[in-house]
Amino acid sequence: MKEKYSILDAKQEKAIIALINEPTITRAARAAGIGETTLYRWLQEEGFNKEYRSVRKQALSQTIARLQTGTTKAAETLEEVMDDKEASSSSRVTASKTVLEMAFKAYELEELASKMDDLEKRLDDSLK
Repeated sequence: MKEKYSILDAKQEKAIIALINEPTITRAARAAGIGETTLYRWLQEEGFNKEYRSVRKQALSQTIARLQTGTTKAAETLEEVMDDKEASSSSRVTASKTVLEMAFKAYELEELASKMDDLEKRLDDSLK
């Protein structure tokens, strides 16, 4: 069965951009110049929703990449606080705890992403 929205029209593309930039569905619909009901209906359509998720993922990836450029400096700052014998014990413990928590979270996210990729591949393979 062919998807209803295999190729998005200009209004749908504008709606996706609005969904990315606006904090609510109501404001996104207004910014796109469409009705809120229409936007909700489009979000239920597989092709539109798939494209929206793809664009949202790209936007998030760009944001993450930008944040990652500051991670070296942030890590250095935390290391400086951890190593600073004149810093309060509380500051040193907090910096150490932050480093450990972020390392564990990064590991968990990598594992989750790997599992999600595997599930998506298996789902795609089963749908073929």
